[in-house]
Order: sequence, then structure tokens, then C-alpha cells
Amino acid sequence: MTAKSMEELVSLCKRRGFIFQNSDIYGGLQGLYDYGPLGVELKNNLKAAWWRSMVYERDDVEGLDASILTHQKVLEHSGHEATFTDPMVDCRACKARWRADHITGGKCPGCESEDLTEPRDFNLMFKTAVGPVDDGSSFAYLRPETAQAIFTNFKNVVDATARKTPFGIAQMGKAFRNEITPRNFIFRVREFEQMELEFFVDPGSDEEWHKQWVQNRVDWWVAQGISADRLELLYVPEQELAHYSKATVDVMYQFPHGLEELEGIANRTDFDLGSHTKNQADLNLTARVEPNADSNTRLAVQNLEAKSWVVPYVIEPSAGVDRGVLAILNEAYKVETLENGNERTVLSFKPHLAPIKVAVIPLKRNHEGIVNKAKEIKQSLQSLGLGRILYENTGNIGKAYRRHDEVGTPICITVDFQTVEEDNTVTLRDRDTMQQTRMPVEDLAEHVAGFFR
Repeated sequence: MTAKSMEELVSLCKRRGFIFQNSDIYGGLQGLYDYGPLGVELKNNLKAAWWRSMVYERDDVEGLDASILTHQKVLEHSGHEATFTDPMVDCRACKARWRADHITGGKCPGCESEDLTEPRDFNLMFKTAVGPVDDGSSFAYLRPETAQAIFTNFKNVVDATARKTPFGIAQMGKAFRNEITPRNFIFRVREFEQMELEFFVDPGSDEEWHKQWVQNRVDWWVAQGISADRLELLYVPEQELAHYSKATVDVMYQFPHGLEELEGIANRTDFDLGSHTKNQADLNLTARVEPNADSNTRLAVQNLEAKSWVVPYVIEPSAGVDRGVLAILNEAYKVETLENGNERTVLSFKPHLAPIKVAVIPLKRNHEGIVNKAKEIKQSLQSLGLGRILYENTGNIGKAYRRHDEVGTPICITVDFQTVEEDNTVTLRDRDTMQQTRMPVEDLAEHVAGFFR
């Protein structure tokens, strides 16, 4: 069972400290959200899982963290200045603005007036002044994607690492798009984070690599807890492809508001490296071909002056962190009916994504022996480096269990009188089964570490 509506998720996120409306005390700023105490943990855990799978678990990918401010020439030559637009219409009646492709039946979605302007292109990039004087002569853009900094740093990475194709450069970070109509909670916003890989391959091998990366990304999302039957692949029609794309496959997920894109995997060919090379006379964005390159690659480079070098093609898996968080929340959300007829809300996160890994709860909040033992256990488990271990001295064990079910904590450990007066054992409660077992304190570290391994 997933959330019945977006409203259910929004309510849970605010109530339990996952996500808040930005500038809420001043009425909020549309399309901008803040991650609360639990939200930032979930978001960081998802990013860490992506980085681990892309960089640490592979031997053919390097990492990058580039500046958010982007030189105007970069986005001119990448095509963003000319093409990064959405069609916009104004409603003359209520003064609202909408994307033209979101208008149905020729009526304003807000007031249903038919008095609309003709569509016109609206550039989605944020522009900002650079330097002490805002006279329009020196400006930069807030990057609309993380990809371009990878392309402009391509030669730097190749020179520093001596990488040969195929290899990739991964980056996570903020991007900004001045959406005309932000909507559906954190699905479409003006400030968001991306997890992008640019994987550089030899011409002629790009289509096979594209297929491999599509399957890789589907498998990864399933490993994060997304149900395979809620994912679909959309092969983007040629007439709808981005200006840089030879082929794009979107991984679609059944969000509460409908089936929409979770991640896109594009074959960008040599568009970006080629564009930046053409516009810089002394720049040569090429990479060495591996000696065992296939015959298609050798045919592609046979006319080059230096036959062992080629402008690589690029396969780009690009996912939005915020959309990933929304999908993970939706997938984990469950309302269960217990044997006594009561209901409990559970977020059944995969353990590695859970914002709180373990909650240590003293049975009696004012009992010095129990409290000190609980704090000692908390510190011991925190040193394992698994993530956040929470000491929670609420004094009500039943309410604590329910709260940790609702925020997705996989394990609760209760320290009680038996712990300090009899046998130095504690109660472990499993979030999903609600089963409780006793365990010696000296075995806790090994058990908990193994659970999250």
C-alpha cells in the first residue's frame, strides 16, 4: 500500500519533520521547500546510496563537485540560452500564468476563463549579477543542470586521472529552474538537487551502453525499495527529444499525482563536448580509445589525425534527488490494521535509507541506572558509523514505538529494569514485524552492524 493522495504525504512530512514549506511564516515561497530534521537524513542517505553505487562500487567513474554559478558562454554554447524555454500563457481575467502545455480545453486552470494570451517562450534560467556593480555587463546563471560543469571540466579530469574511454564523471548538486507553475509538492520545484552521471563511451558503442545504463538504473531504484511494478520505461519520441539527445529513455514512476518521470537516461552523443570544442579554437575535448576498442569505434576514428583519440559520446543517467525522496516516501508509506482493530502508520524504508537507524529508549525516564545505561548504549552504537542513533527519553514506550514506526526507524531498543537489575539484556523491537526479542548488551553492536550491512 502506498499513499492514497499527495495530501497524506504532505501532512506526514510536516507533522514529523521531513519537509516544510520555505518561508512558511511569511506565507511561503512557491516552488521552494526546506528539509527538516528527518528529511535531511533521508535525502542524504539517498544521495550517499547513489554516490556509493556510482563511484565507490565502480572502477570507471570519478567524482566532481563544481560551482553553481555558471559562465554565460557555457550555457550559450550548450544551447540553453536559445532552447531552455517553456511556452507560457497569461490569463487576462485572474492574471495567473501557466505553461501552455498544461492548458486543457482552452480554459485557465485557476478561474476557467477562456481569455488567454497567445503562448510565448519563457527562458527558465535564473540570471544573477557578478561583481559589485549590477549594470548588466557582468552576469552569470544559476546552473539549470549539473551536466555542463562536467563537460567543461572534462579535460581537467582526463589530464588529472589519465582516464580512457569508457569512463564516467559523477556529480550531485543544486540546480535551478524558474518554473512557470511549480506543482505537486517537491516533484516540480524551482530549486532542486540532481544526481547526474556523464558516462563517456566510444562512438559506435553508445547504443549498447545506453541499454545497459537503462537496466542499471531500474535495478538501482528497485534496490532502494521502489516496486518494479510501479516503474515503466518511456522511450521518448523523436519529435519530443531535447536538442542534445539522440535517444532518451525515461524511468517513470507512479507518483500519488500520476505516472511521471523519476529519472532520464539520455544518449547525448558528442553534442556537448563537440559544441564546446567548436567554440574554443585551442580546446580539444578528446579522450584516448582503449587498445581493445571494438571495430565500430576504430571505424569511427580512422579518419582522425591522431587515430587513438576521439571525441566521446555521452550516456547520461540523470535523476532528481527530490523526486527520488518523494518516490521513496510514497513507496514506504503504509497504513496497517492491527489485531486489536487500531491502525498504525509505517514508513517501511530500506534500512540504509532510514533517517533514524536505531532508537534507544529508557523504559523509565527518571531512573538514573536505566537512563545512564541507555545513553551508554546510544554512544556505543553511534560509534559504528551507521548513521543517526537516537536516544529518546519520552517516558511512554507505546507512543515512542508508534512514532518510530511513523518515521521509519527499523530498530527500537528498550532499556528496562531487567537490563540494570538482572541480566544486562535489552528488548529489540522490529519495525516491520513488531516482534520483540531480548538480547545481551554485549551482542548489540555485532547484531546491529550486521542488520545494516
